Amino acid sequence: MTNWNNTHTLILGAARQGLALARWLSRHGSHVTLSDLRHADELSAARVSLADTDVTWAVGGHPLELLDKTDVLCLSGGVPLTLPIVQEAVKRGIPLSNDSQIFMEVAPCKTIGITGSAGKTTTTTLVGEMAKKAKDEGGRVKDEESENLSAVENIHPSSFIIHPSVFVGGNIGDPLINYVDDMTADDLAILEISSFQLEQMTISPNIAVILNITPNHLDRHGTMEAYTHAKARILEFQTKNDTAILGRDDKGAWNLRNKVKGNLLTFSLDDLEEGLNGAYLHDGLLNLRDGNAYLPLLVREKIKLPGDHNVANVLAAFTIGHAAGFKLDDMLEAVEEFRGVPHRLELVRELNGVRWYNGSIATAPERSMADIHAFDEPIVLMLGGRDKNLPWGDIAKLICERVDHLVVFGEAADMIQKTVSAVGGERGVDIHRAETLKQAVILAAEVASAGDIVLFSPGGTSYDEFKDFEERGEFFRKWVLELS
Repeated sequence: MTNWNNTHTLILGAARQGLALARWLSRHGSHVTLSDLRHADELSAARVSLADTDVTWAVGGHPLELLDKTDVLCLSGGVPLTLPIVQEAVKRGIPLSNDSQIFMEVAPCKTIGITGSAGKTTTTTLVGEMAKKAKDEGGRVKDEESENLSAVENIHPSSFIIHPSVFVGGNIGDPLINYVDDMTADDLAILEISSFQLEQMTISPNIAVILNITPNHLDRHGTMEAYTHAKARILEFQTKNDTAILGRDDKGAWNLRNKVKGNLLTFSLDDLEEGLNGAYLHDGLLNLRDGNAYLPLLVREKIKLPGDHNVANVLAAFTIGHAAGFKLDDMLEAVEEFRGVPHRLELVRELNGVRWYNGSIATAPERSMADIHAFDEPIVLMLGGRDKNLPWGDIAKLICERVDHLVVFGEAADMIQKTVSAVGGERGVDIHRAETLKQAVILAAEVASAGDIVLFSPGGTSYDEFKDFEERGEFFRKWVLELS
């Protein structure tokens, strides 16, 4: 839809996505009802933020009668399709949507959409930094003295693309619906898109990226098949003029290549097979290939982020930047300056020879396994939170191979401890149990020795103790900085 005047829209969930969408739809003439399970006293700040709009509030539940005058039902990111009101809407033929779908319907500019089970925020943020480098220079970019120009021209026969304004958001930061009215055709929008959002979307970005698909959010999607289907929707509505980028090293992503309708690019930690184009790693050097043109990018040591998974994120970003027409020098400068995103293997401090890393974003065992693989030093691992009905057997084996001390905490602590203990092995793991994250920090400090890494990579969600992984990470950082 592009004309919302005199429509009736029901939005479920009054978090940042729901609030931003309610404001935009109300401004564009829709009669908006915003419904949230929380009661009025818990929503005072949200209600104040929309006080200058005509939004109607329905708090304390989602009664089915709200659907009686609803033309479109919009879901915020965390709202499951299994809610009775959502299922009833589907029965009545009421279309579902969300803020990212509506943004892409009305956005006047090119879009890049990035999804994946892990790495999408880091990759999205890095691509945004690459794009902003070109924006900051302004004007038409042609550096005739660049030593890389001839190689780049072979890969990019056309002039480099400079966007007056670059917008980064979606599932991270501010919802881009906040800015769409000010965008022009020459701008660029870079979106992180979650599987929750993709479930309702019937539009694809011009450049669609699937980094990887590994077990995650099975408490929401039920099966890997359903989860994969949700991720694959980012490709479903592309045309032959669009570009898809799929991770070559991940079976979940690469198995979707038969769904690609336009140009296919990829990225890999190994050499690419003949006929494949994209970024890859060879003998410690990142490279880019497109047809018969090859271009060296930079040596791996210049990447400031730890772990193979972050090298893969950088390779993905180079591939996206190439597809989008970014200038090589801008991409290289962005990578060399990039220090990562908070809560993603963020170095908090070094104390008494022990380095403390904040990986609060790791809400699935697969993500925690990647974090463990990022280090060669002895590891004190902090694992716990709330389980998402995911398998823990593989990480239990890895813990028994690589971790010296394990501190478990939160709702999943007992399950994790039993799973790791059942694996056992000759090496053995010293396991400690804490009820809360703060207690876990104290225990980790007690068992860590000089030369160790304390790795906070929970593997579970934050919802047993915190509102989200960001709040959890902020408290972890606070408590670590208070140690003496």
